[in-house]
Amino acid sequence: MAEIKTKVTKASVTAFINGIASIEKQKEAKELRALFEDVTGEKAVLWGTAMVGFGSYHYESTRSSQKGDWPLTAFSPRAQNFTVYIMPGFTAYSDLMKKLGKYKTTVSCLQFKRLGDINTVVLRKLIARSVADMKKKYPH
Repeated sequence: MAEIKTKVTKASVTAFINGIASIEKQKEAKELRALFEDVTGEKAVLWGTAMVGFGSYHYESTRSSQKGDWPLTAFSPRAQNFTVYIMPGFTAYSDLMKKLGKYKTTVSCLQFKRLGDINTVVLRKLIARSVADMKKKYPH
């Protein structure tokens, strides 16, 4: 079994965000950090080299022998876009997705170019609902 590479680190989230080359992306990453901390009540923690996570849960895969810890929600300020990790996926949140703005999704990843492309009030609701759903599924 391959070990998961993305784990909690002791690296500074502030230093990571301040190291973003684009000043605009830095500013928006700081705004996202504050938004996530407010919504989740969790402090930001750097997972791996580029994922800012909030809270965590322990999982054991039913399809493989893989198990580990993962953030309840997270974001990553990538070069081309921001990626927000909504761990349950988006199926249960279609009401919110219709109002969110300009974005793309994959299984659990919400991608948008800039914060101004999406409705942050709706994003807050999406994060809150997804974290609540994850806490139900993975109670401590």
